[in-house]
Amino acid sequence: MSKQEQGKHDDDQVMIKSSEIVQSLLKGLLVIQAFNQHRPTMTLSEVATATGYTRAAARRFLLTLVSEGYAKQEGKLFSLTVKILNLGFSYLASQDVWQNAKPLMQQLVEQLNESCSAAVLEGEDVVYVGRVATTKRIMSVSLNVGTRLPAFATSLGRVLLADMTDKALNDFLTTCRVKQYTAFTLTNKAELKTEISRVNQQGYSLVEQELELGLTSISVPVRNQAGKVLGALSISTHISQTMKQQILTTILPALKVCAGAIEQLTY
Repeated sequence: MSKQEQGKHDDDQVMIKSSEIVQSLLKGLLVIQAFNQHRPTMTLSEVATATGYTRAAARRFLLTLVSEGYAKQEGKLFSLTVKILNLGFSYLASQDVWQNAKPLMQQLVEQLNESCSAAVLEGEDVVYVGRVATTKRIMSVSLNVGTRLPAFATSLGRVLLADMTDKALNDFLTTCRVKQYTAFTLTNKAELKTEISRVNQQGYSLVEQELELGLTSISVPVRNQAGKVLGALSISTHISQTMKQQILTTILPALKVCAGAIEQLTY
């Protein structure tokens, strides 16, 4: 790279200074994030408790969201509106690879008659950025674009964690909150690290009944031209319908072919 090109590259870098961070925006985002599957509606006091803000501050943020159409108020209860999805879809619209991957995922679903998902890592969770489902219901909760699941207990998550540096993975496991979802959930962090190392070596993750009884999923990474993992692609099935050997001999090869085709979209 020439000095001129290097200089241009340096100009593109944005150094973040604490004085330039808009604290009110950060607080508003935390108010939005306070609403989730378990707290779809909250009172003003509950929002204040969930965020740690004063009632007065929580009220200002909530009323701002209501005025802009991102939230609604019914009596004492506040909830988010469908407009909030625009924030997530703005991200998806900027990620051509996942938009273009959907036809390929659809072909895989038709081939295997099993649901296919794509996800990225955010914090301690995987967030679904692509989903093509069959009519089969394999989980007790609905899975859609935007759904969050714990990374440590999912095949999608373990594939994404396997791409981390040792330090980043150690930091993740140190702070990660683990929960015993089923009798099969791997919660010992030393054993989790060993399993993630195995995933890194074999190039896929198979998780059986750790998140929900009867649910088995297998995932592979999706990489860009530089070999960096962009996300993970998975097939989920019910253990009673698909035996482990069939998952490894039939589903895994087809899943790898689909991931490879999606990778071609980044070239």
